[in-house]
Amino acid sequence: MTNPRDDIQDIALKEVMGDRFGRYSKYIIQERALPDIRDGLKPVQRRILFSMDQDGNTFDKGFRKSAKSVGNIMGNYHPHGDSSIYEAMVRMSQDWKLRDVLIEMHGNNGSMDGDPPAAMRYTEARLSKLSSQLLEDIDKETVDFVWNFDDTAKEPTVLPAKYPNLLVNGSTGISAGYATEIPSHNLGEIIDGTIHLIDHPEATLDQLMKYIPGPDFPTGAILQGKKELKQAYETGKGRVVLRSVTKIEPLKGGKQQIVINEIPYEVNKASLVKKMDEIRLNKKVDGIAEVRDESDRTGLQIVVELKKDTNAEGILNYLFKNTDLQVNYNFNMVAIDNQRPHQVGLKRILEAYIAHRRDVIRRRSEFDLSKAQKRQHIVSGLIKALSILDEVIATIRGSKDKRDAKANLVKEYQFTEEQAEAIVSLQLYRLTNTDITALEAEAEELSLLISLLQAILSDETTLLSVLKKELKEVKKNFATPRLTVIQSEIEEIVVNTEVLIAQEEVMATVTKEGYVKRSSMRSFGASSPEEIGMKETDELIFAKQLSTLDHLLMVTNKGNMIYRPVHELPDLRWKDVGEHLSTQLSGLAVDEHILAVFDYQKLSESKNFIFISRGGLIKQSKMTDFAPWRTYKGRPTLCMNLKADDEEIVNCYLVEEAIEYDVLLATHLGFGLRYPINEVPVVGARAAGVKSINLKEADYVVNGVLIEPDVKTAITLITQRGAVKRMVTQEMPVLSRAKRGLMMIRELKSHPHRLVFMGLSHSAQFEVTTQNNTRYLVGEMDFPLSDRTSNGSFLGDEKKDGEVFEVKTELSVILKQD
Repeated sequence: MTNPRDDIQDIALKEVMGDRFGRYSKYIIQERALPDIRDGLKPVQRRILFSMDQDGNTFDKGFRKSAKSVGNIMGNYHPHGDSSIYEAMVRMSQDWKLRDVLIEMHGNNGSMDGDPPAAMRYTEARLSKLSSQLLEDIDKETVDFVWNFDDTAKEPTVLPAKYPNLLVNGSTGISAGYATEIPSHNLGEIIDGTIHLIDHPEATLDQLMKYIPGPDFPTGAILQGKKELKQAYETGKGRVVLRSVTKIEPLKGGKQQIVINEIPYEVNKASLVKKMDEIRLNKKVDGIAEVRDESDRTGLQIVVELKKDTNAEGILNYLFKNTDLQVNYNFNMVAIDNQRPHQVGLKRILEAYIAHRRDVIRRRSEFDLSKAQKRQHIVSGLIKALSILDEVIATIRGSKDKRDAKANLVKEYQFTEEQAEAIVSLQLYRLTNTDITALEAEAEELSLLISLLQAILSDETTLLSVLKKELKEVKKNFATPRLTVIQSEIEEIVVNTEVLIAQEEVMATVTKEGYVKRSSMRSFGASSPEEIGMKETDELIFAKQLSTLDHLLMVTNKGNMIYRPVHELPDLRWKDVGEHLSTQLSGLAVDEHILAVFDYQKLSESKNFIFISRGGLIKQSKMTDFAPWRTYKGRPTLCMNLKADDEEIVNCYLVEEAIEYDVLLATHLGFGLRYPINEVPVVGARAAGVKSINLKEADYVVNGVLIEPDVKTAITLITQRGAVKRMVTQEMPVLSRAKRGLMMIRELKSHPHRLVFMGLSHSAQFEVTTQNNTRYLVGEMDFPLSDRTSNGSFLGDEKKDGEVFEVKTELSVILKQD
């Protein structure tokens, strides 16, 4: 289909969008968001400085309404909204944003708290004295000019810049596909580094960093990370840490306070104070009494007053980690270099500046030389005219008009056109002896000036010496002491748990089904221990008075280890059921239950866990293998690798490595095996372990207990027929690991006894439940001690009660014990 109109093009939308966005991107990259590597200014900043300079709104004159300056800038050079111009102007006047301000402002120009400045009709502004160093010699054709947006005036593409402003004041901006973050530096240090690079063009980054150790932010603070700093200066990208300047001061009554006098660059002070006060209100840290902003016209000061006997260092570390009291500063040094955006390092920025300044001095020298030579030519003509004054006067008097006089002077005395013009324009008072002397002195000065300018243009060394001299003058007049302290290493922040948690004594409980809670001692004391909230089918396996600073490790029957600090247990009443672990944990099996719980204050290098499995495996693992892992809140970790689906842990212990124990195992078929625990190797957390006993087919380990070899210890055995037997462990001789063992009960030909339970007699009172729901309590002294071959005594009527269904530790005994 042909298009009937010639002015309509048939182009794919993809091409049109790509082309238009490409043009737009190029515009905002070059003309809006990124600074020029030579003068360190974005277009709007350059236009503000140039326009105010053109209007005579300089440091040596009075302040002028900001609205007038903004109007002139917008009308002549920057065809954008007045708010964007005013915001840029205000930022150049804020001494907490720029290391050396370029604009001075009267009135409210904002604050570190993020307060907006007053409207431009209320404020007054003028260029700062330092700005004159950026604009000096701009009228000497030192830089290129281009037409403004409506071709009515010309504006500079770059400023002459007598110092490296890009590094001194830094820059920040976001563009299409590019962003820049260049920190501010100390003017004196930057000039020293520039001079060193002029003298030593092959200087390394390490050599330059002797003069420029790092950024110098207007808000001071502490910068950490010299290694990271070097990488940033080398590549243009890097991350360092900015930390507030703080001190801890004593107060009356044993109290202390944290005083903050410098905060990181571009941190909003009001937001920082608010965040710290929220930490106090939400009691994320126990110990902060009050947070105050005491800043005034003399300087910044934030005070964090602490309660009595509080760990000040710990709270300060917490504030460093959780507020903007310490922040990361990310270098991203992108600038327009040769009309294109480039990621640049420190040396490249200085090289680009030196090249620019060299070009400025050359062009200025050419301008001054041309002007001086023209003036020299005129002065020599005037001196010659004064030496033949009578003849010149006579010639002029004899001429018809000015034009004729000039022509006669050229013809008769070989003056040039320019000299003749100067002679005929000469005022009569200049025809004195003093003026001849002045002209001769001027001629001599011009001759010296021309010689100097020619030397600058012809000799690179002379040009560079001028460049260095001018840099030194700027340093002498404008350099200020460094504000930011630089430290070599990034200090790791360690926050102690004691700082975060209010120390409190609580009752921590864990049930077999996995319900956990902590109850205040007040709630526990207001109820009887037996009134604990618990499901009827559940069993309490751990109840103990602990501190909120303590920790729990819970072992499940399926070989998982669960970690919980006591302070993270749900804070509930004693009569409440508690919160199930599955609400936070994933990866637990349906039939998984808590087997044992261990509390501790600190992980011990000298303690080992011992795990005994139903399938005849045993292992030891270091307690330190179960240090809190990163994902402990959501996932358990493995403590024993159980390979078979029906395999499970039947018992576990946490013991001192130095104490010699024997392990005594009992199997369902009635076998018992005793051997020293040191025969069991210490292996990793994820290992399966080693063979504990040589099991017959269909046999399994009922339980395993640890006993002290030389201590007379009684154990209780319960069979499926309801027989209970107590015996001393000395009845079982010490053998070695992985043997079959000896019979602990007498084998009967018909209806033999099979062990369903084995436990230490003195450790608890046991509740035995039969299939017909008959319950019996078995205490330590209820049954006499028997020999190894005995089958014990029956609890009740075997036929009436049925087989033993369940044996569990009686609740009141656990509470009484702990």
